[in-house]
Amino acid sequence: MTDPEERCFDPEALLIEAKKAGANAYVPYSSFPVGAAILFDDGSVVSGCNVENGSYGLSICAERNAMAAAVNEGHLKPVAIAVVGGRQGEICPPCGACRQFLSEFNSNLSIVLEDKGKPIVYSLRELLPLQFKFSGKGETKNGR
Repeated sequence: MTDPEERCFDPEALLIEAKKAGANAYVPYSSFPVGAAILFDDGSVVSGCNVENGSYGLSICAERNAMAAAVNEGHLKPVAIAVVGGRQGEICPPCGACRQFLSEFNSNLSIVLEDKGKPIVYSLRELLPLQFKFSGKGETKNGR
C-alpha cells in the first residue's frame, strides 16, 4: 500500500465519484455493478461503469470504459483510479486485463479501493509487478 503522506489527492472523494458511476452500470446478467473514476494530472476526473453484453466477451469493465472515455477527451496522464463494485464494503480490485490496460498510461498509477467503508490505496506496480511493455512502441506527432 502507498504511504498517505505521498498522496496528492483525496481517495475518499475519488471513491464517491466511482460510486456515482457504478450506479449507471448495465449489468443484466451478473447483477455486479462496478464504477471507476480516474483522476488526471490536470485535476480532471473521468468516470466509467461496466457494461455487459449477452456475448460475454464483448462486455467492458468500468476501468477500461473510463480510460477509453478519457482518451477520447484528450486525457492521457492518469494519477489515480478508484474502483468500487460488488457487495457493499468488499474490495473490488481491477481484473488483470484492466491492470495491464491501465499500465499503458501510468505504470505506477495509484489504485483506490474500498474496504469496509474505508479507502485503501495500492500502486499499480504492487498489483501488476510484471507489466508487459511493448518495446517497439513509438509516439505519434501529437504525443499519443
